[in-house]
Amino acid sequence: MFEKDLHISFLLDFYGEVLSERKRTVLDLYYNDDLSLAEIAEEIGISRQGVRELIKKAEEELRFYEEKLGLAKKLKRVEASASQLQQMAKEHSLPKTIEDKIAELVEAVEL
Repeated sequence: MFEKDLHISFLLDFYGEVLSERKRTVLDLYYNDDLSLAEIAEEIGISRQGVRELIKKAEEELRFYEEKLGLAKKLKRVEASASQLQQMAKEHSLPKTIEDKIAELVEAVEL
């Protein structure tokens, strides 16, 4: 069975612009619009198997970028740290100006 890896959706958001338009479109239809392989095949004019192969190649490409660059993983760590910092600021009753600056930081790093 061909199952969706929802981490790919995150990687698509992160690295999608470096994929070819065709690969990006197919992944977007599959992951974001939740179209079936048959529906995508009909929409772009290739076989269902062709869609499956295109999805697999695009997924491999996204995984390759993340393996080599690690930018999505780093962003998740920064987001988690920023949220933790915001929580700590609230718990320790920091001045409002510091809380506001931390809130700006959290907002800036969220996708």
